[in-house]
Amino acid sequence: MGTPEFAVASLKSLHEEGFNVVAVVTAPDRPAGRGQKLQESDVKRYAKEIQIPVLQPEKLKDPVFIEQLDSLKADLYVVVAFRMLPEIVWSKPPCGTINLHASLLPQYRGAAPINWAIINGENKTGVTTFFIEKEIDTGYIIHKEEIEITEEDNAGTLHDKLMQMGASVLVRTVTAIIAGNYPKISQHSGDVLKTAPKIFKEHCKINWNNQVATIYNFVRGLSPYPTAWTIFANQQTNETFSAKIFETEKEPATHNLQPGTIVSDEKRWLKVALQDGYLKIKNIQAEGKKRLNIEEFLRGFKDISNYKLLS
Repeated sequence: MGTPEFAVASLKSLHEEGFNVVAVVTAPDRPAGRGQKLQESDVKRYAKEIQIPVLQPEKLKDPVFIEQLDSLKADLYVVVAFRMLPEIVWSKPPCGTINLHASLLPQYRGAAPINWAIINGENKTGVTTFFIEKEIDTGYIIHKEEIEITEEDNAGTLHDKLMQMGASVLVRTVTAIIAGNYPKISQHSGDVLKTAPKIFKEHCKINWNNQVATIYNFVRGLSPYPTAWTIFANQQTNETFSAKIFETEKEPATHNLQPGTIVSDEKRWLKVALQDGYLKIKNIQAEGKKRLNIEEFLRGFKDISNYKLLS
């Protein structure tokens, strides 16, 4: 059971390792793009390639879907980047239902663990397989694997690393379950738990009153999606426009400028004054325009220094 690209690597590994995947459950086709044509999920496209039956229920409690699941007689359900399952589904298979989660549980339970680990400045994360129970992301842990988060990682690069690592850990987990020889580790912990709630556009606006490292992590934790954004305001004309920011560079420094002040040579570089230095903007996309590197962006402006960034 899965929908996006992240889940495809796991399905591919299970298939190539010779496990008998009797069906795939994924999201219904949805209209997307300018033409609003129906788009199949990444998982559905791959399942069709390898000729595995695909189920696409609108509602997971639909009696017709439940009957379809019963007819498959699957021993184990495997969930990767899918919806929250009702108990009538996850409690069905004799070997249980397992989930692959892109964090080191119990830390970063929730919908956006990759983004939040980077936003919070963590230097490591990983993947966890566990049995699904009533409370989301709380069941017994089977396997975990750790990975370093580098200073250069963003949500996109870390997603790809965890996608491949997760597929490998999932194969190891399913192999252990088949052999009947696997740990069941409780998630109860005395540590303060950090969560990973879903991120909406309003959460992605940059607060230029924060420190350099905080905003640097915020931008890369949201890049390339859902993307940090800001508002440029012309101090002379009061005109404004919004822009997404994909890549930045830290520059510690001492200065007397107000946070959000733009400093630029108008040609090659642009940096934003913060409490404890500057943040150089490297890659940006103005509202309604293409994504550009900063030199390309500056060619379209003769007066960028008249602007300020609003928090």
